[in-house]
Amino acid sequence: MAALLRFITSARTSWIVLTLAVAAAGGIFALGSGSDGDTAPPVGLPDTAESRQVDALLEELPSADTTSALLVFSGGGEELTEEQLGQITQNAMGDLAEFTPEGFVPPAQVSDDGTVALVVVPLEPLPAVGEQSERAAEIRAAAATDLDGVTVYFTGAEGFEVDIAAVFEGADFTLILTTVIVVAILLLVTYRSPTLWIVPLIVVGVSDVLAGIVAALVAAAVGIQLDASTTGILSVLVFGAGTNYALLLIARYRDELRSYADRRAAMRRALRGAGPAIIASGSTVALALATLLFGELSGNRALGLACAVGIVVAMIFALFVLPAALVLFGRWIFWPYIPRFGSADALSRSPWGKLGRAVARRPVVVATSGFVLLGILASGVFFMQTGLSQNDRFLQKPEAVVGQEVLAEAFSAGSTSPSVVVVPVDEADEAAAALADIDGVDSATVGEQNDDIARIDVTLSSSAETEEALATVERMRAALDDVGSGEGLVGGLDARALDVADAQARDQALVIPLILVLVFIVLVILLRGFVAPILLLLAVVASFFSAVGASWWLFQTPLFGFPAIDTNVLLFSFLFLVALGVDYSIFLVTRAQEEARTRGTTQGMIRALAATGAVITSAGILLAAVFAVLGVLPLITLTQIGIIVCIGVLIDTLLVRTVIVPALAFRTGDTFWWPRRPEVTDAAAAEAGIDAFTALEVEDEENRTSRRKKTVAV
Repeated sequence: MAALLRFITSARTSWIVLTLAVAAAGGIFALGSGSDGDTAPPVGLPDTAESRQVDALLEELPSADTTSALLVFSGGGEELTEEQLGQITQNAMGDLAEFTPEGFVPPAQVSDDGTVALVVVPLEPLPAVGEQSERAAEIRAAAATDLDGVTVYFTGAEGFEVDIAAVFEGADFTLILTTVIVVAILLLVTYRSPTLWIVPLIVVGVSDVLAGIVAALVAAAVGIQLDASTTGILSVLVFGAGTNYALLLIARYRDELRSYADRRAAMRRALRGAGPAIIASGSTVALALATLLFGELSGNRALGLACAVGIVVAMIFALFVLPAALVLFGRWIFWPYIPRFGSADALSRSPWGKLGRAVARRPVVVATSGFVLLGILASGVFFMQTGLSQNDRFLQKPEAVVGQEVLAEAFSAGSTSPSVVVVPVDEADEAAAALADIDGVDSATVGEQNDDIARIDVTLSSSAETEEALATVERMRAALDDVGSGEGLVGGLDARALDVADAQARDQALVIPLILVLVFIVLVILLRGFVAPILLLLAVVASFFSAVGASWWLFQTPLFGFPAIDTNVLLFSFLFLVALGVDYSIFLVTRAQEEARTRGTTQGMIRALAATGAVITSAGILLAAVFAVLGVLPLITLTQIGIIVCIGVLIDTLLVRTVIVPALAFRTGDTFWWPRRPEVTDAAAAEAGIDAFTALEVEDEENRTSRRKKTVAV
């Protein structure tokens, strides 16, 4: 270990580290990821899901090679005139027919009140979103020809693909730019230096770009496609975690510069002190993210794989590249607050140390009050609603969504997204009759068929992806089990939403316990005990529920007005909050473990709180702000994740790590490290009169004097 630290920090070899890093970065940049990432988030259901089985069977029917666009013609609440309807028909039979495989467009369907007309345009599938967008623009222009007073909406399967891709176009650039600006401002405020912030920002920025490329390459190697939402979360996570590691290392480096005349020796000591905490933190987050690989949904697996790779890259840059870069510069880089060799330890004047003393006087009252506050914030969990429809997932509704809403108001609520049932061809009529009798079904019509299967289009009375529609799909599946051979399958948008919700529930039931077990194992290995890991996990899980509850109350305000929390938000929020939230406790407790060797548990925790309070608070505020940046992306799902994690990180930083964890440590005393017994017990420290800031300062001064003599001798 000592040889590695010298290689990273020494004058002769630190350049080699940076040169290797630049060469590796250049090679990876040149290689590229081969993916633009500007695709919409995929459904990601496994092939065993019933809706996926229906999609596979539909490929055998004659219409398998076609898709469709829905053109909604709205009179803005006014009844369409005969002239307008005639022009709609003329456009459909003329220019629009040229886009169809057979050169024919079915007649327009007009709503009962005459205010809306619907034209279904059959289309050939196109592989590239760019080609689809060009065709969509041409279809819109052809549909609106010579139409006055009529608004045309391009929606349906084709419309959603085009509009969602357009919504995500350029979203990554906006996210990264906003993140860089936020991080730069917060680093400038934290360091109060016009120069220091540039080094970690460049290092973290390069690691973010590399992480995106490496993650895409790894994902492609195992057959996973990363979409724009995944790459967006990856950037936020790498920037947040990487900056946190940089803050921790630089804070320790600044402290050690007061004890070492040689800045390279100070960096070696800082790496030796902060390195284990960074490794433990990064390992915890990476392993927790890797648990998503056990999920059923490919979207979850993609996020877990990409973000785990990103954390590893951020950790490597924090432990190797950042130290080598910092030691190239003298102490002047901290200007105007330059840490001078031999200057006094300022920890005794830290407000965090004073807070630690206050908490130590009444740990039971403080811990109880803290958990009561967490419980109050968590009350929103009891009123929370989950599940967003496709139309509710956008901060700004694209044209396809608006068209669907107009269509739903004018026609039957379920006509915008009929369910698709596939049955053996000889059971088609019996199945259609059984489906028509089900509560919540408006109609069931037998459609195209081949020698083996038949398609039945089922219109529901409920709006798409509502609880009522999903309940109707469940009744349809149950009824088909009793029809003929029981081989009938239900697909379509509502069935897919139901399958996604079920798969997400199974993923949560599997992944959440795995996360807790892995985090607990890492903490046990790091702290070599059981009591402290249990208490840390208890605190961070409590903060998760409080963050979700508080966020729900916020979501119900007019500022947001979200009807529900999306199904995958809770799993991702739990993952990020438990993995990242426990980081701050790791930073605190590992320093307390180090200090307790000579000061005892209580005084060691007070000194650790004084030493890490400022940097952890800065790191927490920065990470919260970075996750809040997810709100610039167009999906409500990402906004909700960003807000929940932002609130949770602030709770962890300002309440859990600040008072609750220290209070638990003060209350349990030496038992906090059980079964390991500390080298200096609280009783021995009290008997010797050891204080967190004064009693051993004599020893610190002696150590500084010894180092001065060695420096002079050299």
